[in-house]
Amino acid sequence: MMNTTPHIITSLLAMGMALAFIVADRNSPTSRALALFLAAIGVSIGIGSQVAYPLHSAGRIAWWDGVFALPESAAFYFAYEWILRVRRTVPAAGLQTRGPDRLLRVAQGLVVFYAIAAFAFPRLRVEKFINAGLHEVFMAAEPEFWLFALPLTLALALALFSGTLMLRRRPDRAESMRLIAFAIAAPFMASGVVLPGNVAPVTTAVGLLIFLVGAVQYHVVQGRRAQFMSRFLSPQVAEMVGRRGLKSATDEQTVELSVVCCDLRGFTAFTAATSSQKVIRILREYYDAVGAAAGDCGGTIKDQAGDGVLILVGAPLSYADHAERALRLARQIRERGMEITARWSDQDLRLGVGVGVASGFVTVGVIGGASRLEYTAVGPAVNLASRLCSEAAHGEVLVDGRTLELLGAAAERAQLRPAESLNLKGFQQPVQSYSLQAA
Repeated sequence: MMNTTPHIITSLLAMGMALAFIVADRNSPTSRALALFLAAIGVSIGIGSQVAYPLHSAGRIAWWDGVFALPESAAFYFAYEWILRVRRTVPAAGLQTRGPDRLLRVAQGLVVFYAIAAFAFPRLRVEKFINAGLHEVFMAAEPEFWLFALPLTLALALALFSGTLMLRRRPDRAESMRLIAFAIAAPFMASGVVLPGNVAPVTTAVGLLIFLVGAVQYHVVQGRRAQFMSRFLSPQVAEMVGRRGLKSATDEQTVELSVVCCDLRGFTAFTAATSSQKVIRILREYYDAVGAAAGDCGGTIKDQAGDGVLILVGAPLSYADHAERALRLARQIRERGMEITARWSDQDLRLGVGVGVASGFVTVGVIGGASRLEYTAVGPAVNLASRLCSEAAHGEVLVDGRTLELLGAAAERAQLRPAESLNLKGFQQPVQSYSLQAA
């Protein structure tokens, strides 16, 4: 009898990797496909060594024996599904991607063909293919062997080719490392299907470990980047960076979005007459309130200096309803800001809060050198939001005309009323403003 201890160890290794990846990133479709791929490997090895092998050794090959091919078929299928989902997270960079994506679907179809053949010819699969060994593969393979080997070999070749084509898009470095690790590991893992039972666990384990090195490195790099980006991006954007990579999330682009700017009224005089410890406590509470509101509405804090905060709604994470979100954000900032300023004001020193909202096309992206990066936004809407904020009185939210246009039918519901036509620095023509009424 064959010693199945190595098979059990390898099965547990695959199952443990599946559990680790799904726990680390359970909300990612890519991680779910990866976990299913690894779990299927573990189940395939476990059932094959503990159930199928004893039956086959005793000469008991039932008509339903093809059921033992389902876990290994699932492993191949979900491996190619994982590659397909990874491809969808990498920017196309102007290249045609439908062809390689279809190759992966063809590869999955070949895996389904293999499963059907296993059910149709269970005895041929057991006697001519499973654990056939190096002699069959390289020297005297019979036609029955290729009935099962050919679809799996073609499927693997198509998948590796499609995955390799992804490197032409110059994906994120961490993603490239993971793809290369898979390309090296895949032949080792796949060979476990045909190699003799005393060799198969070793090659499969080698493949799993090679892939583990690349996958762990990927998650380490992405985790560091998400931690870095979370310092000045919304939680949604930080999550996107962790899932898609820094470059994909922060490539320079011109988009229409809404900008919300807020600052405190009377803060300079208040600072001059108040202890620095008290000023820090006020700013901390103010920043926490604005940050919570930005996270709730999908905003990205671009600048936070002194008592002023500038927030982007619509980049890097795009929203079709960015204007509505910006007004909701402005309303929340006003409500929380008025609560905070009322609590910290006294008869001699009064604090207030003003908010400006503007919409328009803005160029966003990451700039900076090797030692410092900054997510920046350049466009008239950024300046306009800042100018409107400066003009707003305590408890007032001033909104520009483009935001009103984007609201469409929702404008009436938003409770915007015409305000003054303002002569603003940097704008040649007077700017019609609108005041956001209290709910």
